[in-house]
Amino acid sequence: MLRTLLRPLPLLAWSCSALLLLLACFPEESLQASSRGLSIWWDVLFPSLFPFFIISELMLGFGVVHFFGTLLDPLMRPLFRLPGIAGFVVTMGYVSGYPVGARLTAQLREKNQVTRAEGERMVAFTTTSDPIFLIGAVSVGFFHNAQLALILAASHYGAAFLIGLLARFHDRKAPSTPRRQEADSPPLLRAALEAMHNARISDGRVLGKLLEDAISSALRLMIVVGGLVVFFSAVMEMLSATGTLDLLSSGVQSLLHAAGLPHQLSAPLVNGLFEVTLGAKAASESGAPLIHQAAAAAWVLSWAGLSVHAQVASLVSSTDIRYKPLLLARFLHSVLACALVYLLWGWLGP
Repeated sequence: MLRTLLRPLPLLAWSCSALLLLLACFPEESLQASSRGLSIWWDVLFPSLFPFFIISELMLGFGVVHFFGTLLDPLMRPLFRLPGIAGFVVTMGYVSGYPVGARLTAQLREKNQVTRAEGERMVAFTTTSDPIFLIGAVSVGFFHNAQLALILAASHYGAAFLIGLLARFHDRKAPSTPRRQEADSPPLLRAALEAMHNARISDGRVLGKLLEDAISSALRLMIVVGGLVVFFSAVMEMLSATGTLDLLSSGVQSLLHAAGLPHQLSAPLVNGLFEVTLGAKAASESGAPLIHQAAAAAWVLSWAGLSVHAQVASLVSSTDIRYKPLLLARFLHSVLACALVYLLWGWLGP
């Protein structure tokens, strides 16, 4: 009878029960880990992401997104099978880093500005690190080597561009958003300005109301992001306390040995599997040759960690955008970025 009752219980429920038990067994460790996660959110993520969330909301309200969408339409469609409005998401995503691209994509999907397939393509190659984190935190802060930023940026963003090209084949039979008609339409710049004006009129909110809504929305998002960071910090500490991370590290070491790579890379790969900051820091402290450290850092930055995966999944949960294409894109992005480090090291390496 007991076996019959327990059989339908899903794996997620068992995992949550196990984590709850571990939290009760290791209260001090979980408190310290949660405090570290909260510190990362308050000191790094909140000041870096909060302004971008507000600005993105204001730009949508003012119609700036529609302006860039009309202007970039002739470029985005042949390259990525995306409407021009995706150009704004790509720019903001690359400049501000994860998970801003996912947030903007979700907003466009909620407003039916893009289809589900287009939204999944956008999330696939706009989930990238921001240049400030890549250069300031990783290259200078962790590696103490500013010259490493060039090879990391080339591999990370180059691989993201390749993902964008590959993503055009995703869901090829899905319909696309209607494109701008060329026959009787005004010149491109004028059409872009008209699109911005019409979007602003359609929104209708005054500046005060628009700003209030933008701040409220950004605060809600930041609370979600902070909660996920704290949660994964505690989860990693529990896994470390029970020896699960050591077991996982041993398995990764075996795979690295079979591939002819230094076993020291197991720590950054295991840490980076869960959290990008811890993984990048572990890569700089691994003791492996610099080329392998850079490859591990590129892998971590492109995989982005399950913490970022959870952030992105939560941001698109209000839409019909699926997580599976994102997971596949993150895996391919990490592999391509790692390969590009080895391929470009002779030209761009320090």
